[in-house]
Amino acid sequence: MQLLKALWALAGAAICCFLIFVIHSQFLKEGQLAAGTCEIVTLDRDSSQPRRTIARQTARCACKKGQIAGTTRARPACVDARIIKTKQWCEMLPCLEGEGCDLLINKSGWTCTQPGGRIKTTTTEDQMEMS
Repeated sequence: MQLLKALWALAGAAICCFLIFVIHSQFLKEGQLAAGTCEIVTLDRDSSQPRRTIARQTARCACKKGQIAGTTRARPACVDARIIKTKQWCEMLPCLEGEGCDLLINKSGWTCTQPGGRIKTTTTEDQMEMS
């Protein structure tokens, strides 16, 4: 009798897990991002100038309330919207570990300085949407 109860409980748990999986997969259809995640949509590099590479990337993010697309550790990420509104770019930790972050004078972006002295400059475009 106890074995029968255990089998029913196990079957019920399996059905429950299956239903949760089906419901979850309906919410995350192909092409949709999970909340709080980002992906790079386009990445263009221009190395036509000596000693200089210009890279432009576009990211698609599904940020939670109070967040907006930004950069963390040189990758697209959802960050606190206050950082973007106040243009305090270094607060989102945009540089790789070991690099120093400095705000550009006009707050149009930031620089990441590597220990060897190489500097990467990132500027933002005014196309950033605030939603």
